[in-house]
Amino acid sequence: MNTVQVETPGGAYPIHIAPGRLDALAQSIPDDATAIAIVTNTTVAALYGDRAQAALARTGKPVLRIELPDGEAHKDWQTLNLIFDGLLSNRLDRKAVLVALGGGVIGDMCGFAASSYMRGVRFLQVPTTLLAQVDSSVGGKTAINHPLGKNMIGAFYQPIAVDIDTDVLGTLPAREISAGLAEVVKYGLIIDRDFLVWCENNISALRALEPEAIAYAIRRSCELKALVVSQDERESGLRAILNLGHTFGHAIESGLGYGQWLHGEAVGCGMVQAAELSVLVLGLPQAEAQRVRALVEAIGCPVQPPDLGLQRWLDLMQVDKKTEGGQLRFVLLSELGKACVQSAPQPALRQVLDKAAAAAPA
Repeated sequence: MNTVQVETPGGAYPIHIAPGRLDALAQSIPDDATAIAIVTNTTVAALYGDRAQAALARTGKPVLRIELPDGEAHKDWQTLNLIFDGLLSNRLDRKAVLVALGGGVIGDMCGFAASSYMRGVRFLQVPTTLLAQVDSSVGGKTAINHPLGKNMIGAFYQPIAVDIDTDVLGTLPAREISAGLAEVVKYGLIIDRDFLVWCENNISALRALEPEAIAYAIRRSCELKALVVSQDERESGLRAILNLGHTFGHAIESGLGYGQWLHGEAVGCGMVQAAELSVLVLGLPQAEAQRVRALVEAIGCPVQPPDLGLQRWLDLMQVDKKTEGGQLRFVLLSELGKACVQSAPQPALRQVLDKAAAAAPA
């Protein structure tokens, strides 16, 4: 088993990475827990709900299971309330522990519920998608979506541990693997050029979930995210670089309707647009931007953004957590492996968005 330690002001905790980790979940439950609530969705529950429940039952604590509808379209207040309904109707107290069993949507909603229920209870992240394992389960970001913006309502709230079972990836569709790999290569683009080169050289092994390659990719991604989050838990500075491609990507998700594109697909495409904007704003060599496009395409994510219309793009991007005083700010690349956050001149941004419109299918 690989273990990565996360150190933040909001809490220190381990990330356990191992095949079969799902059967050892009891090890992450504190002795003083009074009850355990598994928060999952209908799809994951059918695959792993009974197994996780059996593993947690070994603690001797009562184990409740709350099943939510599956999909980004359900990451909202109404679905969040289903968690509170389950917790309150079963009278769970402040020493209960919530367990987020699922992908990024479940992790975000369970974490948000944990931050709010009785003003804060403990929770454990058990991510079952590649994207959640390498990104959303680590760092304490929790949120739900609003029709006017993605992840705009939430809290920073750290889990007590992250338990990653690499075996569960075998049940994911290829599209989900590609979406997760977008977040993997992101770390190379923003902070670790050597890891970027490794990803380029191991694309086939990663897409095929070759055990050694995928285990290294998950561990290195978690190490890099832990490094950033430990320095900036609440995204007041450095942590914002983790949002490479997200300003464009969130606009795609909101503009098309949540769930039409997977989050990682939108981020992958957004990274291509961010690289193109970096050429115009920071002088990133065109060959490097093309390298980003080739890598995103190679992992199986779309590289052509939808034509949302210029004004719609601009309106959607205004609802972004990096916006300050109405000024749009982007994560850009001065070189591959080095990112920064800054505003972009309107003519440069419009050129990138016009390019998207011109290339979109009629």
